[in-house]
Amino acid sequence: MPQNPSQPVIILTRPQMGENIGAAARAMLNFGLTEMRIVDPRDGWPNPRAVAMASGAAGQVLDRARVYPTLAEAMEGITYAFATTARGRELTKPVFTPATASAQARDEIGQGGRVAFIFGPERAGLENDDIARANAILTVPVNPDFPSLNLGQAVLLVGYEWAQDRLPAQPMPTGRRPAGEVVADRVEIEKLADHYEAKLDEAGYFFPPEKAPPMKLNLRNLWSRMGLTRADVQVLHGMLRQLTRR
Repeated sequence: MPQNPSQPVIILTRPQMGENIGAAARAMLNFGLTEMRIVDPRDGWPNPRAVAMASGAAGQVLDRARVYPTLAEAMEGITYAFATTARGRELTKPVFTPATASAQARDEIGQGGRVAFIFGPERAGLENDDIARANAILTVPVNPDFPSLNLGQAVLLVGYEWAQDRLPAQPMPTGRRPAGEVVADRVEIEKLADHYEAKLDEAGYFFPPEKAPPMKLNLRNLWSRMGLTRADVQVLHGMLRQLTRR
């Protein structure tokens, strides 16, 4: 997993728990980020708890991680850095969200620069001395009454925004109908609704009588919003006939 100058570097500054380093590695690899730098980890390095948390393939990120004694040294080769923090606003720097920071990072990399996102220790975050070494501040818009994010969550948010134009356009099944299937028309839906309403009426489903009209209305609304095909309608008719056959 060689260094890739076309993607940002993730710098973890004085991380305290191995599990959080491993969670950050997993979050990175979820979105194709592979270069991690670690500054003065509290429990030393390598850390077996980080490896356990990284779970499988993300262990590659940890295997390639480089450890530095100070943040200044970890900034080797970096031309533009974002300090990820909810604090430090008293320092005069541009402030970005994850989305706008990712856009800025793409611009910097497109011009031949190397970009880093800097994350602070879990307990208190980055200190002002750390923030002073960055070009800009990255702040996640969160509930002001509870602004705390753990390290893995913060890296995940940044990684997700970075990868927006690199992720599959439709990562989940679209729910589109297979070729050749025909959508049921409104008459077919009406007949299906009539069929079910009649059989449910025979079974005493619409009880008490004064509640029958809204119950029937809700049922008819259900059929109309299901997006049924003609084949679906035939199956549902057949199921009901079988269930009510004497």
